[in-house]
Amino acid sequence: MTVDDLWFLADEARQRAEQAYHRLRSGHAEFIEPVHTRRVSRPRFRTLATRVKATGTPYGVHTVVRRRDDEILLVWHEGVDMWVLPGGGVDDGERFPEAARRELAEEAGITADYGGLAMATRVDIRCDGHQTWGVMPIYRARTETGVKLSVDDPDDEISEARWFHVDEIPADTRDRDDLLNWYGHVAGD
Repeated sequence: MTVDDLWFLADEARQRAEQAYHRLRSGHAEFIEPVHTRRVSRPRFRTLATRVKATGTPYGVHTVVRRRDDEILLVWHEGVDMWVLPGGGVDDGERFPEAARRELAEEAGITADYGGLAMATRVDIRCDGHQTWGVMPIYRARTETGVKLSVDDPDDEISEARWFHVDEIPADTRDRDDLLNWYGHVAGD
């Protein structure tokens, strides 16, 4: 009889996610905590659990960037065919805020003034009888109105970066409801 190594991987991933979450929680005061469940195939479960085991996060870190009080930056992700917040994977030895800044520069060609954590999304990952979870940190930032956007994504996943008025965020935006919920909490800050 062979032991299913996914159980061990899921357990190690869960431990790393808890560590990452507690670091985020102790370093930031106010943020929202959405929860999403992803039911995935066995190979995808292995991929995501391996990422979580390495970094605590299945989908990397992201940034919600505001310009003025009423515009949010989104990028078009070719792989998921949706508008998303700029962000991505965490490199070895990289801290979450560093990864967020690097990804923002790659995917939109800008820098921004970071103000802390906007969201710590819990992503529950399930496959057959296996489950684990990871955290997806989403930082908040602001930038000037005159910055020019340019995409230089080394992974060729992002094809466009664009500002959207908060009332006109497209329906095909990943986690749109979370974004609008967050904006409702911070409008005018």
